Amino acid sequence: MKARLGLSHVPFSILLLYSEVLASSLVNSVTQAFGKLIDLWNEMGISRELQLERMRTAKAHIETLLDEMIEEESNLKEKIENDIEIQKSQLNIVRYELKLEPYQVGDGLSIIQLEKKVRLALEGALKEKQERLTKLKQLQLEEQTLCSELYATPYYIPTGSVPSCLQLEELDKHVQQLLKVKEQRLKEFFKLREKVRHYNKEIGHTPDGTLENDMLSDEEECICLTKKNLEDLELLVHQLQVKKDSLIASRDVLVKEVQVLWDRLQQPQEKQEQLTTLASRCPISEAIKMWEEELENLEVLKMESLKQITSRVRQELHDFWGKCFYSEEQRAVFQPFLNDNFSEELLSQHDEELLRIKEVYEENKHLYDNVHKWNAIRERLGELEKKSTDPSRLLNRGGTLLKEERERSKLQKQLLKLGEELKKDTEDWEKENNSHFLVNNQRFLDSMALQLQHHKIKKDQPKISVKRDECGTPKSANKRPAGGGNMPPPSKMRKVNNLSVQQAII
Repeated sequence: MKARLGLSHVPFSILLLYSEVLASSLVNSVTQAFGKLIDLWNEMGISRELQLERMRTAKAHIETLLDEMIEEESNLKEKIENDIEIQKSQLNIVRYELKLEPYQVGDGLSIIQLEKKVRLALEGALKEKQERLTKLKQLQLEEQTLCSELYATPYYIPTGSVPSCLQLEELDKHVQQLLKVKEQRLKEFFKLREKVRHYNKEIGHTPDGTLENDMLSDEEECICLTKKNLEDLELLVHQLQVKKDSLIASRDVLVKEVQVLWDRLQQPQEKQEQLTTLASRCPISEAIKMWEEELENLEVLKMESLKQITSRVRQELHDFWGKCFYSEEQRAVFQPFLNDNFSEELLSQHDEELLRIKEVYEENKHLYDNVHKWNAIRERLGELEKKSTDPSRLLNRGGTLLKEERERSKLQKQLLKLGEELKKDTEDWEKENNSHFLVNNQRFLDSMALQLQHHKIKKDQPKISVKRDECGTPKSANKRPAGGGNMPPPSKMRKVNNLSVQQAII
């Protein structure tokens, strides 16, 4: 009504005054209307009784009209109130589904205001419900696809219920997490697939199972991102790696055997390089076949050249015995070395002994090399000691005496340092192996102690002889002999004698 009259924003006090004016105006209009009717009736000569009757009819008509209007407005009010209750009930149901508190209506509102407010609230709640359901459907479709691909458990929301904002947020997070997992698994899948392809190419392996065929396919529907499938792929990669290592080990054994026979049979270097290059460019399985064929061919040649090959192995065995300081007694233990009945078995025995002595040498190479250094230094010192007893060296004018003295001093320091290192390393070796470290079938520590003692005695002999010479030489011996044009001057002779004594003391 207010809207129709344009009074929706008029203050209530003014509206009240305005309604009173309208009521007064309505009474005046009815009064004037009845006055005009009475005038007309008088002019027409209608009796008083008929006028009253007509007035009652008019009054009844007006009252009926007003009653109808009141009844209509009452029905409208009742309908609005019923609508409000229905909408309130629906609103509370929707808000309950939306996990919201019941709707609270403010005080002082008219029926029409209340109806509008409840109606708008219901429309808003229904809109929010529809939006949530739409969002839920979208997320669940996306989640269902991801869960099928990843074999994951979906986020639980009761069927037929309206999700809360928190549930939608958690569902969205779950979908995002699944997307990250899918991305990670895809990355891992492609990485594993590339490894399998690489191994297959490297070792010459042909896929022999459904898993391998599906994995190596480039079709998207063949990509399976379940955790179990990725674990199976990791296992497959591991198996291929083990197979590769096994093939490489087998190939390396074949290569070593072939190289041994190449050396023994003195095969052309060009042929060796050609096969090595060709085999390096092939898958491992094909390379193994090539090396096996070469080994078979070489075995045939070996059977035809057993005596020559056995002699070469014996020479190599003799060299390694020397490197390991084997005595004649130790060498004699290997009796096949003296057997001249050449056969495959005899060659095999020599191969085994050679392999054994090589392992002994490699395990103790540092010790054996230092023993060789020790002997070399001792031999050189022996040479220098022998030269120091030669009187003619005192007549040398080229500085050889001084050079030899410096060399001897340097070698003695090296011998001392090397002896300490050898002693420590040998003691550690004996402690670790619970046996003596033998050189020429004697304990090296005992031999080294004897050598040092012998060296000390040998070194002290020149000192004793020099002192004897000094005591027994007459003074006339210092005179220059006749025709001594080749003799050094007396000043230089004294210097040489003094250096000789110092060297002997050292």
